[in-house]
Amino acid sequence: MFLQTWKKYLPVIILLMKRSGKGEQVLDMNYTDFQRATGGKKTKLTFSSLQLTNGRTGYDVNSTQLAKDLILVLQENEQTLSMLRANQFEFSVNANFQLTIRNNSIVEENEAV
Repeated sequence: MFLQTWKKYLPVIILLMKRSGKGEQVLDMNYTDFQRATGGKKTKLTFSSLQLTNGRTGYDVNSTQLAKDLILVLQENEQTLSMLRANQFEFSVNANFQLTIRNNSIVEENEAV
């Protein structure tokens, strides 16, 4: 449902994933892109926390279609998959259609020191 929409934003997501080592990154997205993708169906267009470790996420029955499609797009792309395998990322989308990307592996390394 949202695959094409996520693919549209993928180049910017890749850039923000690279920058996430310096801190949390936020991408303002367009509501109408996601509304069009639903085809008029009522669906949840937010998710609070999606953690990917080694390119995988824990199975969550309650994941929204929006989150599932983001995972699929990230895992299909070689560049994002290599970053996902090397780091622990957390993604979330709020009601204002802002995608937040956090690189949690940087925090863990700083805490270990």
